[in-house]
Amino acid sequence: MTAHLFEPFSLRGVTLRNRIGISPMCMYSATDGFANDWHSVHLGARAVGGAGLIIVEATAVEARGRITPRDLGLWSDDQIAPLAEMVKFMEAHGAVAGIQIAHAGRKASCYWPWASQTGEVPASEGGWQTVAPSAIRFRDDYPLPHALTEDEIHDIQAAFVASARRALAAGFRWLELHGAHGYLMHSFYSPHSNHRTDAYGGSFDNRIRMLVETAQQVRAVWPDELPLTVRISATDWLGDAGWQMEDSVVLARRLKAVGVDLIDCSSGGIAANAKVATAAGYQVPMSDVVRREADIPTATVGLITDPAQADAIVRDGQADVVLIARESLRDPYWPIHAALALGQDVSAMLPPQYARSLEQR
Repeated sequence: MTAHLFEPFSLRGVTLRNRIGISPMCMYSATDGFANDWHSVHLGARAVGGAGLIIVEATAVEARGRITPRDLGLWSDDQIAPLAEMVKFMEAHGAVAGIQIAHAGRKASCYWPWASQTGEVPASEGGWQTVAPSAIRFRDDYPLPHALTEDEIHDIQAAFVASARRALAAGFRWLELHGAHGYLMHSFYSPHSNHRTDAYGGSFDNRIRMLVETAQQVRAVWPDELPLTVRISATDWLGDAGWQMEDSVVLARRLKAVGVDLIDCSSGGIAANAKVATAAGYQVPMSDVVRREADIPTATVGLITDPAQADAIVRDGQADVVLIARESLRDPYWPIHAALALGQDVSAMLPPQYARSLEQR
């Protein structure tokens, strides 16, 4: 039987009610890394809207790992409680609660999108020293990062492990490591940004070491019955000068070998001047290649807006989970509307508070 968008999907001991996930989307609305009512309402609405999986936005494993001063964090035990309340609500309304833990690396200490300025936040306004594999700016108006020593690399890996423990304490059942979009993990494996000559730079094996080791260390503390996933940038969009699809297949195999269960396939973000060929579902072929050639489940994301389009991705075996982002901001109830458009039974997805209104249509 061919899988479809509204067939449940099981990974380890977790089952999603459907194959629709809400991609992690930064809201830039936290204070000192703490979640608040905005996050609760934003994510809760999407659980009520019928998504099978909701992944909380990039959540920094240390304060200097935030993209902006307004990012979520999970570097302190004090940050667990507000996240735990959100998890309870999402799970009570049928969604599996996931979280993406992250470090922004050389793309940290920047202004949020709607600020009047762009680029680096100066120290006088709360900015901080950024870190990276090599002392190379992302863009001229971004901070000059400090090149990490090997001991400092190990400290950040320990921070990922500590954040994973806190995510478990908050009740999350799906964990994603952010290894994409030019942030710290991606900047290690991409030759565009990693010019090191030690054990964490140079050869392919050395460049992927930071991410593979971190995944292995996190898997050691993340329960066997819960999925561990990794988001990657499957291509840098730089041709031979950057990371490419064939590299992603090998990386996916290595991650699978250390206990990663699914690869979330995105792309780009490492170079400000990269020419990205965007179109509807433009990253789906990347997910398809990784899924087939690395023999690992995948998620896909990027300009997926139409229910039939999303359903075809699953039916054609190009991905196991379809993640939506901006479309879910336009319509928090997109999964319910998609089910109706595809002739699926929505009764189990509808909260009783809303079901009567649908029946009266």
